[in-house]
Amino acid sequence: MTGNDDQVLPASKQLLEATRPFARESRVRSWWALISTLLVLGLALASAAFAPWWPLRLVASVFSGLMFVRTFILYHDFVHGALLRNSAVARVLFFFYGLLALTPIKYWRFSHSFHHANVGKPIPSSAPGEYALLTSDVGSFPIMSTEAWRGASRWQRGRYRIVRHPLAILCAYVTVFLISLCVVPLLQDPRKNWQGLLAMLVHGSVVGLVWALAGFQTLVFVVLLPFAIASALGAYFFFAQHNFPDMHIVPIDQWSHYRGALESSSYLQLGRVMRWFTANIGYHHVHHLNAQIPFYRLPEAMAAIAELQHVGRTSLWPRDVRACLRLNLWDMKKQQLVPYRAAQPV
Repeated sequence: MTGNDDQVLPASKQLLEATRPFARESRVRSWWALISTLLVLGLALASAAFAPWWPLRLVASVFSGLMFVRTFILYHDFVHGALLRNSAVARVLFFFYGLLALTPIKYWRFSHSFHHANVGKPIPSSAPGEYALLTSDVGSFPIMSTEAWRGASRWQRGRYRIVRHPLAILCAYVTVFLISLCVVPLLQDPRKNWQGLLAMLVHGSVVGLVWALAGFQTLVFVVLLPFAIASALGAYFFFAQHNFPDMHIVPIDQWSHYRGALESSSYLQLGRVMRWFTANIGYHHVHHLNAQIPFYRLPEAMAAIAELQHVGRTSLWPRDVRACLRLNLWDMKKQQLVPYRAAQPV
């Protein structure tokens, strides 16, 4: 890119252009990431099933949950086309993984693509009797303004609180993955979202087979606990990546993909071990700017591009988790997320 080009291109396009070199995938590295992850996951699940001492089974089960997080993010990258693009083998593997993980690929691709196209973007006022949301709840946690909260009915407030409650995030195995990604889409449009039924049948069959063949304790260690851990962590990551103290909702006439990525998406700071388990999903602002960047090149992109180093940050330290969870409404005047109590009449 020449100096003259720099003057012609707007800042947002310059930044996107700067990320393009990092969107080049290493096929060998991608296959190694997938194969090694599946092998480690398989060994962890085998240990959770057959270790002779239950504390060892518990440790293996928790480790399996973390490995499911990593596997899901590889699946997520594949759906974006950042990992193993156009590979028929990967397509088959991830199709069945999506069913097992209660994340059918067709609906996940639709809802997650919608999320990427609208993160931090206000939506028109809801019709009477519907959610009075500021940001969409399709593929994301909804956000309501303080003004809408004051005028909402008790039922609307209750529904909103339930969707965003920490217990709903903790129980994401059921609330997010089973209900939101399978049951609700299936009920809304059975013909279009039939994969939701298939996912529930596949996942339910695995649960039933493990229980019948190996007993309830093995079911807990091999299926229920790992998926519960992975689901809760995944749901919280998704929540904190777009619900953090410095998050900003851009006015509709000023919104752009560039601003949605840098102002409405966080950098979730994690240690080296958790970065490996989460396949660098904490570099979420970089991912939102260019979803074609494979997970293993996200840190490289952030280190090389100065504009990506000055964004809103959070972490898994208790104070930061608490700070994210207590912010639930958008104050239009203050231009920031605030707790429910900030919306109480003066």
